[in-house]
Amino acid sequence: MIKKFKIKRHFSIRFRIFLAMTFLVIIAFGGIALLTIPQYKEQSNKYHEQRLERKQSQLQRSISYVFQNTPTGLNEAELDSVFKEKIFQIADVQNVNFSIYSLDGRLLNSTLLDTVNNKINDSILIKLNQTKELNIIQKTTVNNVQYRSSYSLILDNFSNPIWILNLPYFDDDNLNSYELNSFITIFGQVYFLILIFAILFSYLISVYITKSLSEIGKKIKQTRLGKTNTKIQIKARSKEVNILVESYNKMVGMLNDSVKKLSKSNKEQAWREMAKQVAHEIKNPLTPMRLSIQSFQKNFDKNDSQIENKLDEFIKTLIQQIDTMSTIASAFSNFAEMPAQEGGKINIIETTGLALKIFKEKHIIFDSEYKDIQVGIDRTQMVRIITNLIKNAVEACESLDDPLIQVNIKKKKKNVLIHITDNGVGIPLEIRNKIFEPNFTTKTSGMGLGLGMVKNIVSSYDGTISFKSKINSGTSFLISFPIYSD
Repeated sequence: MIKKFKIKRHFSIRFRIFLAMTFLVIIAFGGIALLTIPQYKEQSNKYHEQRLERKQSQLQRSISYVFQNTPTGLNEAELDSVFKEKIFQIADVQNVNFSIYSLDGRLLNSTLLDTVNNKINDSILIKLNQTKELNIIQKTTVNNVQYRSSYSLILDNFSNPIWILNLPYFDDDNLNSYELNSFITIFGQVYFLILIFAILFSYLISVYITKSLSEIGKKIKQTRLGKTNTKIQIKARSKEVNILVESYNKMVGMLNDSVKKLSKSNKEQAWREMAKQVAHEIKNPLTPMRLSIQSFQKNFDKNDSQIENKLDEFIKTLIQQIDTMSTIASAFSNFAEMPAQEGGKINIIETTGLALKIFKEKHIIFDSEYKDIQVGIDRTQMVRIITNLIKNAVEACESLDDPLIQVNIKKKKKNVLIHITDNGVGIPLEIRNKIFEPNFTTKTSGMGLGLGMVKNIVSSYDGTISFKSKINSGTSFLISFPIYSD
């Protein structure tokens, strides 16, 4: 089953500040637009209400003036006759059209050319006659256009209601719409300039605010344990950033002190480890050499017919081990990295056999169906590889009653394979990933200090080394080298 991981994207503080300030400008413009449009509509509504009220008041005053110049005592029919002539004069003077209704809601006269209502709505009559309200405005909408009608009582000279005045009014919003559109256009242009300025200003402000943080981040990325780190030399622009700068500089000071102490400690440790390595490398051939000499001394027989061959072989073995120790001493004295890679071509079968002869353990068995396999490796380094691995195998088998160490060399395509197998105690699972580390050792498993060196030598000659191990069953090392070709 494949697990899907969500990648979290983290935006910088600089970008967040820039985005927040720009967003605030946009929100401000949107808020102004949302408040302005309803405000314009409200103002337009109040304007029409006040305009209708003014026209209605002017009409009432004109009608009252007619009453003042009309003889008193006229009946309703006579008054209708008088106003039938005056109504058009009043309409011309006031530049409005209106209608006159009787108190029961019947149309008496009108200056409107279009067809008008011949009867007033009953709800209007109730409000006028029963509540005696002086002015009632009725709103209607036709084809998304709002109309208003003002209804008011016309009083005679004695303040008695005699007629009902109806003043129709159309809400003409062309002017207001033009003003609103003009405002929005001008405001949009101004806002566009403000937005550009705000974006530039936001960017500069975000850079100014986060410059110290960017410098701190850059310095932190450059901080390394193995070198001397420099402190931040900037003038903090806020208390919080100043605390951060001081904390970083204090940490850098402590880190630099630790680096100096660690460097000194590492140098001392390196010398100690080098001394250990040299002592170990020299001790490896010395022990089997001592045993070999003792065995040769014990079994020496000057009357033996093969004494000269045995002596010659014994001398070759000792010379080979002495050369190994000489190489180690030279490398140490020249402060060179061990092992030093040198060219050469050897018969790996013969070299391995000579390296094994210094070990007198009878349970070491060497087997190969080949007599000569040429490998491009320094003879001394090859002896060191075999000596270290065999010595570790011997130590791993010390507690066994029937120990067995097998060394076998084979060919596989263009490589030579060296198998070194023992039936010893095996390598504990928890340390198997450490045995090739420099200077790692454990007496229990027989893994000596030389395994790190062995891997370095093998790798330096384009070889590989690996192992398999099982507790209480043994360990098998496999070394592979490319076969030498002219």
